[in-house]
Amino acid sequence: MNTTRGTLLGTSVRVADGWWSRLRGLLGAPTLEAGEGLVLIPCKAVHMYGMKQSLDVVFVGSDGKVVAMYPGLAPGQRSKVHRESHSVFELPPSTIEGSDTELGDTVRTEPA
Repeated sequence: MNTTRGTLLGTSVRVADGWWSRLRGLLGAPTLEAGEGLVLIPCKAVHMYGMKQSLDVVFVGSDGKVVAMYPGLAPGQRSKVHRESHSVFELPPSTIEGSDTELGDTVRTEPA
């Protein structure tokens, strides 16, 4: 949830917080539907090598503040390294725009 804007980034976001789950990420996964996603913890950069779908990518610091965003990061691309990042949300395309998320917004996760 983007608590600054009062908007949802997703309702069914899986957590990848182990070495293997972060390495695998969304490789080979079906296309994300609206509301789905993956949060990588910890994470400072992502790549889209081997991916078949574009993603909206949101980097979040340990304080919950959005430190970088990549709307529509395409297969074969990669992000910069964001040293201040603690976690990364990988979301369906247009999620950033649809949630009005901006740099500096606060993002919070809630367990299901």
